[in-house]
Amino acid sequence: MINSDAFTKRLQKVIDFYGESASSFSEKIGVQRSSISHILSGRNKPSLDFVMKILTTYPEVELYWLLNGKGTFPSESKNENAPDLFSNEDKTQTEPKPAGKPFPNQISNQILNSNDSKQIERIVIFYTDGSFKNFENSI
Repeated sequence: MINSDAFTKRLQKVIDFYGESASSFSEKIGVQRSSISHILSGRNKPSLDFVMKILTTYPEVELYWLLNGKGTFPSESKNENAPDLFSNEDKTQTEPKPAGKPFPNQISNQILNSNDSKQIERIVIFYTDGSFKNFENSI
């Protein structure tokens, strides 16, 4: 269960961090000003839609930190190396990737260069934000 008082303090911290007023914050995340006011006053609890709008608009805000205070804000990992999904710029990563698990390009090369006679039926890619893409072989 979410602690509304603690959530309110974290929400206020996010608003202050970005130098926003409650009104400008509500405009940026796409909710009515009264929604922010009611949540900050403790009258209403935040909806899932409200929380998701914050996370979408401000990627430095971590879900677990916002909901229950676990983690950090602003998120260092998202802040420094997060890809800008809405940018048309081609950004080349200059840092080498850490050793360990193979990355998607390495995996796809292994699959494509395999001499295995088996055919791929489906590939599912899971992203760290919990979303996924499903690719099915249409042959």
